[in-house]
Amino acid sequence: MTTLLKKKEKLNEIEKEKLEEVKKVAPKLIKMYEEKEAWRDIFESDITEEKALDKIAEWMKSAQKYFPESCQTIRRWLNEILAYFDNRTSQGILEGINQKIKLIKRRAYGMTNFENFQRRILLNWSVI
Repeated sequence: MTTLLKKKEKLNEIEKEKLEEVKKVAPKLIKMYEEKEAWRDIFESDITEEKALDKIAEWMKSAQKYFPESCQTIRRWLNEILAYFDNRTSQGILEGINQKIKLIKRRAYGMTNFENFQRRILLNWSVI
């Protein structure tokens, strides 16, 4: 059900009705959807790192029962997560570059010439 993956602001009337139907038969699923939306709201609000820490701690208290493994991961990466609120930037671009390099590496499996590997990477971003 893709409705549960959408932002609440992006739901059309039919999808809102579907959520109401789901609420009747699976209230726990709706609570999980609401927790997901609350998490997203934290990152879309214009708050400081300190305020974000408070909101994340509050969110984790209510979400622990639904997302225990996610809460554990958030605890481990809390400093990195809070760093987002300094400049509102993420490591997404860098992660994309790393994934592309890994793909090039997989495609070049068996090739032992590092210079060719390096050229393929640089050509991908038109650096040379």
